[in-house]
Amino acid sequence: MTSTATTRLSPDEPGSFHRLLTKWGLPAPLFLGYVGLLLFMIGDGVEAGFIAPYMAENGAGTEIRASYVITVYGVAVMLASWLSGALSELWGPRRVMLAGLAIWLVFDALFLAVAVSGENYPLMLIFYGLRGFGYPMFAFGFLVWITAVAPVARLGAAVGWFYFAFTGGLPTLGSLVASFTNPIMGQTGTLWLSVAILGLGGLICLLGVRERTGYQRLAPPEVKPVQSMVSSLSIAWRKPRIGIGMVVRVINTAPEFGMLVFFPTIFISQIGFGESRWLLLVSVIYGTNIFFNLIFGVLSDKIGWRTTIFWFGAIGCAISILLLYFVPLALGADYYWVALLVGALYGATLAGFVPISALLPSLSPENKGGAMALLNFGAGAAAFVGPAIVSLFLGPVGAAGVVIIFAALYVVAAVLVRFLKLPEETERAIEQDASLQDVGGKVSTA
Repeated sequence: MTSTATTRLSPDEPGSFHRLLTKWGLPAPLFLGYVGLLLFMIGDGVEAGFIAPYMAENGAGTEIRASYVITVYGVAVMLASWLSGALSELWGPRRVMLAGLAIWLVFDALFLAVAVSGENYPLMLIFYGLRGFGYPMFAFGFLVWITAVAPVARLGAAVGWFYFAFTGGLPTLGSLVASFTNPIMGQTGTLWLSVAILGLGGLICLLGVRERTGYQRLAPPEVKPVQSMVSSLSIAWRKPRIGIGMVVRVINTAPEFGMLVFFPTIFISQIGFGESRWLLLVSVIYGTNIFFNLIFGVLSDKIGWRTTIFWFGAIGCAISILLLYFVPLALGADYYWVALLVGALYGATLAGFVPISALLPSLSPENKGGAMALLNFGAGAAAFVGPAIVSLFLGPVGAAGVVIIFAALYVVAAVLVRFLKLPEETERAIEQDASLQDVGGKVSTA
């Protein structure tokens, strides 16, 4: 019998718009979910460029104390990134997304209306920290939904569209919105506007998407809650390839987070670009990354997920991060245009890792949520691993040494990716144009 998910995603279904979306690799039944996700992440990303100094001026007192608030937030994000996959197995992705939306709206409103207005630092820590559970549960819950229903043969493109919406909102369009609204509404007004934008995106996604797979738990009925939660962790050693994939995901963005710790000083002062040209360089990196998230997502379905990650992601980043540091340092401030080119190259190669979000759940189609839980945990852990490497090695080996360590990590990722071979049932699903939900159901009942 053909499943509901497969029927809904069939390219033969009538409707020119449906067929067009399918041709682009975007699951048509989830289209409004992508639109809602973009708006949600715009709302979340509005504050990205000014939240630390804003908190310092409105209760935290100093940017160091504000950084403590953001650190608590980061811990919550990392934990919620894991929970988004684990809970999707038990509740279904839609309920996880609803919980994430509610958490974000409630605790951000409390943060603004109570903690900020009263300049209450302890409440800032509590409310802003708890808000950190919101966006990963919403966004990564939707990613689990995508991996469950998109045909495996086009899963790379479907994931690419996810990251196109995700990074398009945070920080790119979110920061752009703030640049227009801050002078008109003030920072506090802009933050309240972000609540409205995010809430609208959440409603569009949750009310507009009618695909039924996300409305139900993904784990088989006989799986108990504690068993499912433990399974989402134990899968790392029960299926070592999932653990290896998580390490690859950490390596993907750890250097990105790490370089932002010490690159500003080098590029602004040592090379002499100045702050405005450094910020433009960062914009070029992330702007390029947005579009290549989609390009490599689509390409990976044609040439293979592992091939894309190996050559364009791991090997590409190993080369481009070295160029990003050493070329501007060697040429100096007069060759800023070259820095923009190598920056765009790094942003593009970062997107070469996008298929990891298609590859990992495909390695364990009977436990997609557990695989996604570890994948998302790796994404959160990268935000700590990168800066930790800088703090440990910047003194002993210097900036150049740290960059070489980052390049070496990408080479390690390239080696690890060679072990991530798809199981036979997933290979058959690609041939049959089935979804992971179909594959998982067949495996789990076998």
